[in-house]
Amino acid sequence: MITSTGLAAPPEAQVTARVRSALEAVFDAVAETRADTAALLSRVAERGLRPATADLAALRPGLHARLARQELVSGVGFVAAPGLLSDVPAWLEWWQTGADGDVRPLLPDLDPAHSAYSDYTHWDWFALPRDTGRRAVAGPYVDYLCSDEYSLTLSAPVLLAGHFAGVAAADVYLRHFEAAVLPLLRRLPGPAHLVNARGRVAASADPAHLAGSLTKGPDFAGVLEGARPEVWRGLRLVPCDGIPLVLVVPG
Repeated sequence: MITSTGLAAPPEAQVTARVRSALEAVFDAVAETRADTAALLSRVAERGLRPATADLAALRPGLHARLARQELVSGVGFVAAPGLLSDVPAWLEWWQTGADGDVRPLLPDLDPAHSAYSDYTHWDWFALPRDTGRRAVAGPYVDYLCSDEYSLTLSAPVLLAGHFAGVAAADVYLRHFEAAVLPLLRRLPGPAHLVNARGRVAASADPAHLAGSLTKGPDFAGVLEGARPEVWRGLRLVPCDGIPLVLVVPG
């Protein structure tokens, strides 16, 4: 990669630029879903009503279009905060691409009275945007709710009259993300890995930090908030230029 000065970018900058390139298009899909959902919820509120699951059906054409358009996106939708909707305690207006290429809805059991109830409020892709007000990258994790695939979930908070109403989110299979970034990680002069705000390893060329494991110690959320590289105990922590991931390399 060549910078505006005509010089080759440092290897770290090449990695962070590639991460941004790979994930910003997915965040565009999240942002579109967020905007559509916020507008829909506002229209319902202006009529003096609480939204219901039937209202969220209006999001489907946009969700289907994003699945068809964004190569990395395997699932996309809006996940309501508990209590937002008038007819159900919780809801995912979520659509995904099946192995055969068909677009299909996700229909989990969201009745708290049932033993199979899928409580999503503690998962990072929901909790991080809710708690920080910022977009987030969660995982990788085995996505038993949607696909049984090792995945990343990118998400952002949706607000209604300034209050948290849920998250807009999109899934990316880890194998697709790794195909985009691992070649560059392996070219760095020392072992390198990428972590999210909570230290979860998103991709790694370092055998000491496997994808999905948790890295403890550094304040990765603080590094992302500061938006500049930091050094911690012999490690260099480089935020990925607006994407909520940190590149960790020997310092």
